[in-house]
Amino acid sequence: MRLHPRICLFSHKPGPELKGIIQAYEALNDKVHGNMPGVGSSTEKREGAQKEGGPSKHKVMHSPRRKDEKPIMFTCTVIPKKPVPVEKMLECTLEELCYGCVKKVEYTRKVLASNGLMIEEHKLLRIKVEPGWKKGTKITFEDVGDERPGFLPADVIFTISEKKHPLFKREGNDLVLAVEISLVKALTGCTLSIPLLGGEKMRCSMDEIIYPDYERIINGQGMPVPKENGKRGDLRIKFHISFPTHLSDDQQSDISIILQDSS
Repeated sequence: MRLHPRICLFSHKPGPELKGIIQAYEALNDKVHGNMPGVGSSTEKREGAQKEGGPSKHKVMHSPRRKDEKPIMFTCTVIPKKPVPVEKMLECTLEELCYGCVKKVEYTRKVLASNGLMIEEHKLLRIKVEPGWKKGTKITFEDVGDERPGFLPADVIFTISEKKHPLFKREGNDLVLAVEISLVKALTGCTLSIPLLGGEKMRCSMDEIIYPDYERIINGQGMPVPKENGKRGDLRIKFHISFPTHLSDDQQSDISIILQDSS
């Protein structure tokens, strides 16, 4: 076993005795394989192994780089960030929210000029207010805000606010109107001229007794209902009864006689 050709091929420097054994082994090996295609002789294998680095059984293969092959380059791309939106209030009257309108808003923003300097730019924004919009409704204009290096232009968001009306108060899709009447009219009935939001007036006959917390509802005279074409809320009339601050003895007696049998 000490002189076996496979064991001693790479572990010892072959002497005269070993060389003879190796030559005999190679001759027998070639005879058995008959120089089959793809099967090299032991000498070729040995010489190839010696050329490729000696007796190591495990080799790492390295594919050579071609002359025209370029190295792979990795770059870091910075994605511009979106800044926080600019928020502004847009005040509207009840009439504008009821019938719709177009609001024009002048807006000044900072932009990055071609020379790298920041300059001011004046813009005129048109906002179409739809009938029935409520306070808190938001309208967004994308990319019209200030510009900054390394950032995308900011968005501008307008939020609808409702201007206080001298007569009406909005509750959802309804309008509430407070009307003050005297105690006599509340007890004996009357005809009232009721103002409407558009400026018109409506005659309203009050034949029943008006008591505290009484409400008269006029259908379809409130605010438009969004996305329901033609539908409107109601006008709710709340009455405040004005009581006299002084009555004479005779007046108190008369009232007592009149009201003593009332339920």
